[in-house]
Amino acid sequence: MSRTLNALVYGDVDLNLIDGSAVWAQSTVQALSRAGCRTRLVLKAPVRTERLIEPLAGLPGVTVVRPYEERLLPGQADRPLSPVQASQVLAGLDEDEPCDLLVLRGRRLVGRVVADGGFEGRIWAYLTDIPQSAAEMTEGARAELTRIAEASQRLLCQTEELRCLLETWVPEACGKCVLSPPAVPEPDVPVPEHERPHDPFRLVYTGKFAPLWNTLPMTRLPALLAGRGVRAELHAVGDKIHHDPSRPDFQPAMARALAVTPGVEHHGGQPREEAMRIAADCDLGLGWREPALDASLELSTKVLEFGALGLPVVLNRTPAHEALLGADYPLYVPGRAGLDDAVEAVTRAVREPEARRLAADRCRAAAARYTLQAAADRWRAQLEKAFPEAPAAVAARPRPLRVGVAGHDLKFLSRLLDHFRTLPGLDVRVDAWQALARHDPAASRELADWADVVVVEWCGPAAVWYSRHKRQGSRLIIRLHRFELDAEWPRQVDIDAVDQVICVSSYYARRTLEHTGWPESKVTVIPNWVDTDQLDRPKAPGARFRLGMIGIAPSRKRLDLGLDVLEALRARDRRWHLSVKSKPPWEYWWIWNKPEERAHYDAVLRRMQTSPLLEGAVVFDEFGADVASWLRRVGHVLSTSDDESFHLAPAEGMASAAVPALLPWPGADEIYDRRWIHQDPETMANAVAELDEEGWRDTGRLARTQVREQFSLHRVARDWTELLVSG
Repeated sequence: MSRTLNALVYGDVDLNLIDGSAVWAQSTVQALSRAGCRTRLVLKAPVRTERLIEPLAGLPGVTVVRPYEERLLPGQADRPLSPVQASQVLAGLDEDEPCDLLVLRGRRLVGRVVADGGFEGRIWAYLTDIPQSAAEMTEGARAELTRIAEASQRLLCQTEELRCLLETWVPEACGKCVLSPPAVPEPDVPVPEHERPHDPFRLVYTGKFAPLWNTLPMTRLPALLAGRGVRAELHAVGDKIHHDPSRPDFQPAMARALAVTPGVEHHGGQPREEAMRIAADCDLGLGWREPALDASLELSTKVLEFGALGLPVVLNRTPAHEALLGADYPLYVPGRAGLDDAVEAVTRAVREPEARRLAADRCRAAAARYTLQAAADRWRAQLEKAFPEAPAAVAARPRPLRVGVAGHDLKFLSRLLDHFRTLPGLDVRVDAWQALARHDPAASRELADWADVVVVEWCGPAAVWYSRHKRQGSRLIIRLHRFELDAEWPRQVDIDAVDQVICVSSYYARRTLEHTGWPESKVTVIPNWVDTDQLDRPKAPGARFRLGMIGIAPSRKRLDLGLDVLEALRARDRRWHLSVKSKPPWEYWWIWNKPEERAHYDAVLRRMQTSPLLEGAVVFDEFGADVASWLRRVGHVLSTSDDESFHLAPAEGMASAAVPALLPWPGADEIYDRRWIHQDPETMANAVAELDEEGWRDTGRLARTQVREQFSLHRVARDWTELLVSG
């Protein structure tokens, strides 16, 4: 970042009460401060206790805004801000001192701010209170989340699972979702070794008291453990007792249990550091919850805090916890996670020192990945991408460089366009043609007259039009892919008006020169970009045995050869499957109108129905932008085409640490390492089958390194930026 950024932070949370959401607000401000931002934290409610605010005092660039004391809402009573009021306060603060980014937590709040406008493109929305299952994701919820995604610069997701769910249901979120897991401060209290537990054995729980969090049953643990000959006491920290209208008896029962239950010591609400000091002097943390929460896509902050203190934790066996701590973590609550099951897990922790030590080591190692410094590093990296420095060539210009982009299909330019729009010193406008040869001539003329440089995607009718209507003194750049060379458009382009033609591979650059006779100096190569950061995600269990193909239309993509590979693999091992992410060919009229294309797909589909080796082995997934989450389930990406100009699919697979497998279409070896290219489907199947689990992972890591070095979005965007500003 070339300048200090101004951040506004507001969560729909009450900082008088210690829970995960309040801790989020505190740690987000701390991380932003470490990342170099000037940060204003706006409070939702009047503060009665400073325990969560005090650690922010004196942090560089941090200001705590108290709307009531500062009379930002005249006449407002002494109660928490509503989303409507919060939106008004934030708008007023932005008017006084504009912010570069507005970090928000809470779906209702974010929805209100989006509806009010004023922060379009500056919102960094942290959403956990969204539907977390298909059954809950109504059309209304999807529409609301779509509006939020469109208005946001980034969507902050606590876990990989939450990010994938959001991208699957809200295509507009793809490319904007980044991981922002909980952060725990480095302990500033002595961390004991916990080799010799206390007598009585000390259990600890910190956070809110709520029915689904099993906090009332926890108070019975000392008595039930005594029945097993285990002396134990429960230390409880927190003062937020949840009000549940469906359980009106819970609040008084919880308060009474904390106050009078033998063996239970209630420490009340405490500053975060004091809560951690109390926990550090205990032997076992409690993260056991009702099974109804097992499907949650959130990550428990308290598990990480206990882990930072070297405390083992008793908790439910869930996919999220297994990903965090391992399937063989010894202190999962067995069975149905009932009270007797929890007693069983605690008893094991007391009586099996090795199990307790292993659990403590796992929790400590997990917490080490979620430190406050790690959060600050993530923020710094994201902010550098979102707010890049101005290119030196445009920094000294008297006005921004005007960049026009034109074409009928801009999907291969989407993230480059996002990058251009974030660059200081560039003013970007788009002339989106309605179809390959249909546009608004007046709009195109206006762009041609305005722009300093015009980029035309595809060497089609738009390229022809702009080459004939170029403004004197402006520059024209055309990007040519593959299909254009089979048409007459390149010959119709006024090449004298074109400053540069971009091809995505050396092979097609040579073909372009041979086909057109254009001057060699005007044709250059910039490869396609791959958003390596977005695609780099943990593989799902079983991914090694799943092949993937992205795009199977037209027939030259050769799905039939992919089926050859699959059959050869399944003849050895029935665990192999193929996932296809593509529109069906009949959705492309220009393909389905050709009898030979229909005949090809008829034969392929009939083969899948009749081949014993293919039965139930091919899955067709919906076409969409959620490629990153889809690739988590894929271990090998196939490219079996007759010809390609670049073929992005194997490169995207490589970025996800999938192993690419290509047939030798012309020019493939000038883009991809020859080790990924196989002579025929049988050779390809043999190479895939030879990789065991370790070999597959090692090979995938090599592929990921290669694609980062060659085709990363950062590298390709840099090359494009130099091209745009060099004239």
